[in-house]
Amino acid sequence: MRNLLNSLKSGNWRALLACFLYFDTGFTVWVMFGPLAPFIHKDITMSPAELGFLVAVPVLGAAILRVTLGNLYQAYDGRRVALLGVALSAIPSVVLLLMPGTPSYTLLLVLGVFLGIGGASFAVALPMAGSNYPPKVQGLVLGLAAAGNIGAVLDGFLFPSLADSFGWARATGAALPLLALAAVALFFWAKDLNPKTGSAPKALGSFCITLVGLLALVLAVHAGLFGAGKTGVLLLPVLGALLAIAVLPKHYRAVLVEGDTWVVMLVYSITFGGFVGMSSYVTTLLISLYQMPRIEAGLFMSLLAFIGALVRPIGGFVADRISGVRALVLLLAAISICDFAFAAWMPPLPAGIALLVVTYVCFGLGNGATFQLVPQRWKGKTGLMSGIVGAAGGIGGFYLPVIMGIAKESTGSYQMGFATFGVLSALAFALVVLHRTRWLQWALPKESVVIADTPLQGAAVRMDGSV
Repeated sequence: MRNLLNSLKSGNWRALLACFLYFDTGFTVWVMFGPLAPFIHKDITMSPAELGFLVAVPVLGAAILRVTLGNLYQAYDGRRVALLGVALSAIPSVVLLLMPGTPSYTLLLVLGVFLGIGGASFAVALPMAGSNYPPKVQGLVLGLAAAGNIGAVLDGFLFPSLADSFGWARATGAALPLLALAAVALFFWAKDLNPKTGSAPKALGSFCITLVGLLALVLAVHAGLFGAGKTGVLLLPVLGALLAIAVLPKHYRAVLVEGDTWVVMLVYSITFGGFVGMSSYVTTLLISLYQMPRIEAGLFMSLLAFIGALVRPIGGFVADRISGVRALVLLLAAISICDFAFAAWMPPLPAGIALLVVTYVCFGLGNGATFQLVPQRWKGKTGLMSGIVGAAGGIGGFYLPVIMGIAKESTGSYQMGFATFGVLSALAFALVVLHRTRWLQWALPKESVVIADTPLQGAAVRMDGSV
């Protein structure tokens, strides 16, 4: 505990708290449609596929918009970027509160993209928080800032009861006081100490183009312009990612030709993608596999999300001491084993719950460990890399429930779905092991070099424009 307090005192804890509140409220807004979906379904006629698409749009919106919001952070003051994000993510609640009558399904898709801006806060909150602390505590600090994903737990407890009493449209207004609290904390406490590069007007233009383009793509998929059935939905993440990458400055796109970028993206698509994707699907999984009552399944989902969010700072704290590389080797192996256990066994309820708890612990620890690596590897580009790596996590979260659903529909079992993610986790494990020796040369800050396998080369006492 003393070490934890000393670590927090080594930087600006008020700025860290502001960043936590920004991400926490952004995360709450981001997944708001999930717990409200059953209430929305009563007022708006939707097929199961349309309902699933409505819930998935904010997840994808955050994944894509993180890229250009991270790029905007690289060029402009993070505090102002964060306040812009808060204002844009408040639009859906304001519209639904003021709009008379029942909104259309098409309007909800549009508002879902704006909800995604709440999840995109990841690309700003983490690097801004980290800029206020020295390199030796980056894993802990980024883990604490990113523990804002505990906002998903609040959704399950807050919005359904309000929707039952006041209607789902009015229930969305509960997000506004939370966003206002985050805005006040950002205005008075947030500080961004990272140096800026690039043109702020061009970065803002890129973000606006991505936002408008994503709105157009979502509506085009809804209209069936990219094929009927699952085809358009499966293509949407790819088209959105290509759009975001296309508007990035050329020198930033250069990070996409680095092998390390793709390995870290794969790792995060498993850890954070697993956290988000499984949280959106685990209720259905528990009901289908174990006939668990809906209310109990929903509460258990909240518990799992709470566990995953709670241990994320611990993952960063541990990674500061043994490096994210060593931590990820163990965690990816454990995730893969849990997936294969489900695929081979389809365990009874007690064992299944135990495996899910272990998997969520590994997801949370893995999220913290992954972002201990980012500021060490990409100094001066961590806002951008937070966006790119975060986008990979969001896309992983989009595809997980889709693949699980396809496996269930095609084979009558979830075994192929779990096997698929077991293979992907094993692949990520093998790639991290393959890169382990080289990565340990930069994976630890200078203060911790004594426990590295090889000397840390070129480390700076203070991070050069990184988180």
